[in-house]
Amino acid sequence: MSVDTATVKRVASLARIAITDAEAERLAPELGNILGWIEQLGEVDTSSVEPMTAVIPNTLRLREDVVTDGNMRDAVLANAPQAEHGFFAVPKVIE
Repeated sequence: MSVDTATVKRVASLARIAITDAEAERLAPELGNILGWIEQLGEVDTSSVEPMTAVIPNTLRLREDVVTDGNMRDAVLANAPQAEHGFFAVPKVIE
């Protein structure tokens, strides 16, 4: 894919990068080469490759999903400044 200087200037404008005409002429073939590499990557057959999140196999260390600190309502509410009917009591806030 070929990139002309007008496209380079447009991309630079969108990225809010100030470039001169000489820089645009120098960057045009470089951007064309980058897009060529991207096209080559698109041609690679990856149908037999499984998606992965890392290059090494990772497994999560799981624990049992068991409630260990349950039924402590009274102990928790003992730390509250105010409690009513088994709940935290907070002041009414109206804006």
